[in-house]
Amino acid sequence: MSARTEPSLLRKRRTIEGATFLSRGGGLLATALFLAGWLGIPSPGTDLSQLTVCLIGVLVMAIGNVFALINFRRPDGPRYAALSAGQVACDVFVMGGIVVWFQVYDGITTWPGLIIPIVAGALRHQLRGALIAWAATSGVFAVTVIALGDHAVRGEDLPFAVAIHLFVALLSGTQSSAFARQVKELDAIRKILQHQATHDGLTGLPNRARIAEYADAQAGREMTVLLLDLNGFKQVNDTLGHAAGDLLLSEAGHRLSAGLRAGDLVGRLGGDEFVVLLPDTGPAVAAELGLRLRTAIERPMALDGQEVAVGVSIGAAYRPAGAATGLAALTAEADAAMYRDKISRVPAASPAAEALV
Repeated sequence: MSARTEPSLLRKRRTIEGATFLSRGGGLLATALFLAGWLGIPSPGTDLSQLTVCLIGVLVMAIGNVFALINFRRPDGPRYAALSAGQVACDVFVMGGIVVWFQVYDGITTWPGLIIPIVAGALRHQLRGALIAWAATSGVFAVTVIALGDHAVRGEDLPFAVAIHLFVALLSGTQSSAFARQVKELDAIRKILQHQATHDGLTGLPNRARIAEYADAQAGREMTVLLLDLNGFKQVNDTLGHAAGDLLLSEAGHRLSAGLRAGDLVGRLGGDEFVVLLPDTGPAVAAELGLRLRTAIERPMALDGQEVAVGVSIGAAYRPAGAATGLAALTAEADAAMYRDKISRVPAASPAAEALV
C-alpha cells in the first residue's frame, strides 16, 4: 500500500467479502435444492422459462462471488471500488428476482429480503451506496406492484416497504459513513505518529531509526555513506542563541535534501551531524556530490536578520556490491574520514572564518 490503507479498513473489507462469498454460496446451494424440489416449495419442473430465470440467477451470484474472491485477495487493489459496486448490483438483481419470483409463482411475501442489497450497499459504499440500493430495490418492488396489482402483491405494501427500506438505508448508511470517517481520522493520526517516530522533529529529516531501516533495505547493494559535521555551529549557538542554532540546522537540512538525487537519503544523527546514504554510487560520483553539498552548506545563511557562514567537514565510506558491510561499520569509517577532513580544515574553521559576517 503506497498510500498505505488503514489495516482496520482492510480487515473490514476482507470480512465483508468473506461473508458475502459465503452468503452467495448458501444462495447457490438453496437454488440447487429448490430446483431439485427438496425445499418443500413448488419447483419450476420442466418449465423452460422458469428454469432459465433460475440459471440466470445462479450465473449472477457466481459472478458476484468471483468479484468477492478478487476483492478478498486484494482489499487494497485499484479495482476494489468497481468490483464492490458490481457486487451490489448483482445483489439487487438477484434479490429483486427472488422477490418477483415468489410473489408471482407462490404468493409468498418476500419483499423484506430487499433489505439485503441495501445493507450491502451501506457496508461497501456508505450512505450513498445504501440510498442507491434503496432506490433500485424500491423501483423493483414498485414495478412488481404495478405489474401484478392485487393478484400477488397488496398495493398498500408498497409505501410501507419503501419507508421501512429507506429507514434501513439511512440507519446503516450513516453508521457506515461514520465508520469510514473514523478510519480516515485514525489513518491520519497513524501517519502523523509514524512520521514522528521516524523523523527528526527539528529538521524534518529521517532520524536514526528511519536511516537504519533504509540502510537495511539496501543490503548487498553498492553504497557510499557520507557523514557531515557543521564547523562553527557552536559559535552560532553561543553568539545568537539556540533559536538561531535551530534555524541553522533546519536550513542545513533543507540544503542537503535539495542537493540529493532521487533514491538518496539524508538524515540527522543528532546535534550538528548529518548522514547521507547514496545507493548504487561509487567513490568518484560520491566525491562530486559531496563537493556540491559542501558548497551548498557554506553559502551564507540569513538567521534573525544576520548573515552567518559555517563550514562543513565530510567523511565518506564505500561498500562495493555484494559486500556485507553494515551501516554501523560504514558510519564508523566515514566518521574517521570526517575527522581527518576536519583536522585538515583547521585554518578554515578558525573563529575568523566562522564568525558572523
